[in-house]
Amino acid sequence: MSNASEYTPPKVWTWDSESGGRFANINRPVAGPTHEKTLPVGKHPFQVYSLATPNGVKATVMLEELLELGHEAAEYDAWLINITEGEQFSSGYVEINPNSKIPVMVDHSTPSPTRVFESGSILLYLAEKFGAFLPTDPTARTEAMNWLFWQMGSAPFLGGGFGHFYAYAPIKIEYAINRYAMETKRQLDVLNRHLADHEYLAGREYSIADIATWPWYGALVKGLLYDAGEFLQVQSYEHVIRWADAIAQRPAAQRGRMVNRVWGDPADQLPERHDASDFELRTLDKLQSGQ
Repeated sequence: MSNASEYTPPKVWTWDSESGGRFANINRPVAGPTHEKTLPVGKHPFQVYSLATPNGVKATVMLEELLELGHEAAEYDAWLINITEGEQFSSGYVEINPNSKIPVMVDHSTPSPTRVFESGSILLYLAEKFGAFLPTDPTARTEAMNWLFWQMGSAPFLGGGFGHFYAYAPIKIEYAINRYAMETKRQLDVLNRHLADHEYLAGREYSIADIATWPWYGALVKGLLYDAGEFLQVQSYEHVIRWADAIAQRPAAQRGRMVNRVWGDPADQLPERHDASDFELRTLDKLQSGQ
């Protein structure tokens, strides 16, 4: 392995705003808002402020799955938050998510609006509110929670670790890429071994554990994340691929992946979602053609 140039950490770390690579313009070592802006509020019970990153997709897939089941009270507005422009640091956004990450959701059906931040918390909140996608059997419920928390703890190694150093870092650091590629492949092997004997993560029942994990690891094994499929030899994880393909065939998953999406095929982009008809009438290709 080739050696990177030697770096000796100083006694006291100081922030160099020029060293953040692709996201240097929005990264900073403090929390709180950078500007004043009130968030819009639509007509539906749930207001989602997000972008169709893997974490953002979790929330919109869950809401679409609830609507697919007939839970009309799960209707929602999804507002686009452009994280590359720092919109997650507005005063209105920080008020409902002090961590300034996407997604965040506000439930206006409660006596006073309930904020829900962190994607796993959103999934659990909705599952408990509607009694769906979380097994009632204590053993199966615990298994779903095991995998939900596994995903929340593991994905930062995939995204902030492997994804950052492989795809986004301003320089390629062999040690960092090797370290996180090894961990990402270990995680894929964990999933692959489990899914060899289970239809879904919690067993036979599709749950919030699958909804949380599919946008990350499902996208990875289908070559849709970081353009790293060949590098990680994802075709070898056949059971994860089987599971990912099964979820991708669900109409709600297909719709949820489109919401707050602003890249790729214009027909698959729905920058904002305010009505079920938007999937037919307001995708980017329709807006561009004036239909």
